[in-house]
Parts: sequence; C-alpha cells; structure tokens
Amino acid sequence: MTTFDFLIQGLGMAMDPMILLYALIGVTLGTAVGVLPGIGPALTVALLLPVTYGLDPAGSLIMFAGIYYGGMYGGSTTSILLNTPGESASIVTALEGNKMARAGRGGPALATAAIGSFVAGLIATLALAFLAPHIVKLALIFGPREYFALMMLAFVTVSAAFGDSAMKGLTSLFVGLFLALVGIDQLTGQARLSFGVPELLDGVEVTTLAVALFAIGEALFVASHGTMAADKIEAVKGSVWMTRADWARSWKPWLRGTAIGFPIGAMPAGGAEIGTLLSYAAEKRLAKNPEEFGHGAIEGVAGPEAANNASAAGTLVPLLTLGLPTSATAAILLAGFQQFGLQPGPLLFVTSPQLVWGLIASLLIANVMLLVLNLPLIRLWVKLLTIPKPWLYAGILLFATLGTIGMNPSPVELAMLLTFGIMGFAMRVHGYPIAPVVVGLILGPMAEQQLRRALSIAQGDWTTLVSTPIAAGILLAAALALVVPMILRLRGRGEVLSRLAADED
Repeated sequence: MTTFDFLIQGLGMAMDPMILLYALIGVTLGTAVGVLPGIGPALTVALLLPVTYGLDPAGSLIMFAGIYYGGMYGGSTTSILLNTPGESASIVTALEGNKMARAGRGGPALATAAIGSFVAGLIATLALAFLAPHIVKLALIFGPREYFALMMLAFVTVSAAFGDSAMKGLTSLFVGLFLALVGIDQLTGQARLSFGVPELLDGVEVTTLAVALFAIGEALFVASHGTMAADKIEAVKGSVWMTRADWARSWKPWLRGTAIGFPIGAMPAGGAEIGTLLSYAAEKRLAKNPEEFGHGAIEGVAGPEAANNASAAGTLVPLLTLGLPTSATAAILLAGFQQFGLQPGPLLFVTSPQLVWGLIASLLIANVMLLVLNLPLIRLWVKLLTIPKPWLYAGILLFATLGTIGMNPSPVELAMLLTFGIMGFAMRVHGYPIAPVVVGLILGPMAEQQLRRALSIAQGDWTTLVSTPIAAGILLAAALALVVPMILRLRGRGEVLSRLAADED
C-alpha cells in the first residue's frame, strides 16, 4: 500500500465522531494552556495521563497530539499581548509581536501567527506522513546493537538539547536512569532497589513521575516566588484581520519558516527553540526593510511562528519512527504511548498501522480546527490571561493529586508524588532540565535490555557495539549531538541578544 492509501485509511478513522471529539478537546485545551503563561503542553499532557488511563488509546493519543499542536498555536497570544513567552520557542515571537501590539497592530500580529501556524502545520504534517515510512523501512533492519546505539543517541540528545548546560542535562538523565533500576530485573527476575516495599516491585510509574515533576514541581516553583505584580496586557485594537500588504509580507516567511522548522524539529538534536531563532535571523537578513526589525516587523512574527509549528510536526518523526523524544512534550507523549502498552518505533507501524495513520490524519484535521478556533475567538482567549495565578496553580495541584489517586490509590504512590514533586521544584530552582529524568526512566530499561542482548550474542565482546556501519554511525551522531546544539544556539542567540541589547540602548 502507498502512503496515500494509508492516509485515506487514517482519515476514515479520524472522521469517526468520537475521534473528532477527542481531537477538538485536545486542540481546545492546547490553545487554552498555550495562552496561559507558564502552563505548557508538556504539563497539560502530564496532568491528563492519569485521567485517560482507562480510555480508548487512539482517542487519548490523538487528544494529546492535539494539545501539543494547540499549545504551539496558543503560545503566540501570550508572547504578543503580554511579552511573556510561555515556552522558550515563543521568545522570538515576543520580540516583534509585542512591539506590533503596542503600536495598535496586535490583531494582525495574532492573525499572521495563527495563519502561519496553520500553513506550517499542514505542510509539515504531510511531510511527516511521506517521510515516516522510509525511516521505518530502514529501522526495521535494526538489531540489539543498533537499538542500543539509538538509545545512546536519545540520551545524549535530551541531555544536550534541554537546558542551558549539557552537564546539568546529563545529571538529570542519570537521575532518571537510576530510577529505572527500581523493580524486577527483566532478565534475572531479581528485585532491585525495592527496599522490601511491594509497590516498588513494578518499578516507578512513569505517569506519577511525569505528573510530579511537571505539575507539582511547577506549582511549587511559582508559589515560591510569592505574589507578583500583574502583567500589563496589550489590548487588541481595531481589526484582527490582515491587510493585503500584511499578506504580501507574510506568505514567504511562512514557507521559509516551515522549511527551517521541520527538519530541525525532526533532527535528534533539534527542537523548536533552535528553528525559531534561525528563522528570525533568516528573515532579518532577507528583509527589504531590516531597520523595521525591533520595532514591529510582521516578518519577525510570521517566520518564527511557522518554524515553531513545523518543528512540532518534525518532532513526531523521530518519536513515531524511532521512539526518540526531542522535546519535553514528546517525552510525555512517549509515556502516554507506554501507558497503553505501545512502544513508538518501527514495529508500531507494523503492529498498529491504523493507530499511527489515524493519528497522523487527525493532525491534519486538528490544524483546520485550530485555525477556526484561533482567528474568530482571539478576544475570548485573551480573557484567559486574567485568571489569577493562585487559582490556576491550586487547581493544578488538586487535579494532579486526584488523578494519581484515581489511577493508583496507594499511600506509597502519593508519597512518591510528593517526593518527586519536591525534587522537580529543587531542579527548577537550580536550573536542571526536567525532561531527561522522564526519558531516562522510560528508555533506561530498554537500553539495558538491548545492551545485555548484544553482549550475550557477542559473548561479552564490547567491540560488537561498533561492529556494524549503522551502529557506529548512530554512536557518531550521538557524539555530534553534544556539539551541534551548542553551535546552533550560539549562532541564533547571538542574533537575538544583539537585538535585545540594541533595544535596551
């Protein structure tokens, strides 16, 4: 069957009324959390993991993906009207978008962000559909050596790509790998680090860890800052629609942003932040009026927003085909798959093709839903910014606790929720990234299993790990993944920091 045939089958599944409802719930929640400053899609998906434990796997995963896409859409509203990026990928949008809002052009800024997100999401999702089968064909020939090398690439990727320091990322990763040792040894059947507690024999629940680190830790971190002054929200003045001149200046940045964001999002060492920074730098170099940048250039909103959403679809390429998460939300999505007994990777396309292609087709429909939700309801989303933070984070704490109790009503589970929540708070205070801990817990047992299998086949010969071109190539890519993000970030951030310094002067 061709990709077109699979897509048509996926669209048939995606048009089911219940699946459409899940997608609508996902994009609506995603847009709402994207608008709210400090509440990202990773936190929302983590909160919903316990709630969806007993639901339909296909519907739940489609809802999670809708939250991911919606969060990318909604983040532009906060950046443009509040000058407060909800995530690092929205920092660049704030540079020009907030200047446009202050000049009374907040409506066109929000419109170009929404339409650019739609264009980029549509093109990038189609690229995902046509690229994924080719990667899967290559990955199906992998053996234990290649899978272990792939896990090493994932570990290095999350350590280097998340946070400002690779050392802090590696430290977070080793915390996750240590937690992955708790429970029954998969090969010998012996208990490890359970300390006689029966609830620990099954290991640390990924859902509990994710909810604690992302939700409890974030709420405690915000509470530790005390009462802060309310941010000034720039009112949306005049029409929210773009003029003919705005369209003429936006359509090329949309396409360029898509072309930059998708491959960087799909790279194991990529991420939305890098794509948006490079898109902004490219638009400034190509602009006919570069002097407008820093004073509200619409190209500086259109390009980075397109790159932001294209990278979201690009992130799903390594996640679905190889099981590699390249963003915090992708790490939580990986936990969502495992919650339903599914392991993203090449075999998922063989064992659950309907689920995978239904998910990809649903993303196409979700893009249309997001455009319909965002443009006419911009003024409604802005009102969400007035919700008091104490109410918001108190609700998150309550929801996280009730969800954990509902999934596993155990005092030990609640104690772990509190312990990991305090750990998440401490990691935020000291600047350690959260996502590597979750990735280490999820992929640690898989890496251990593949390593032991490879060494058993080779009778203890460690050189077997680099004895094939594919395994050696992946390990080389892992080494490069430590260096490439640093270079890309320095180049992109240098451009943005110079602009910020010029604005301050």
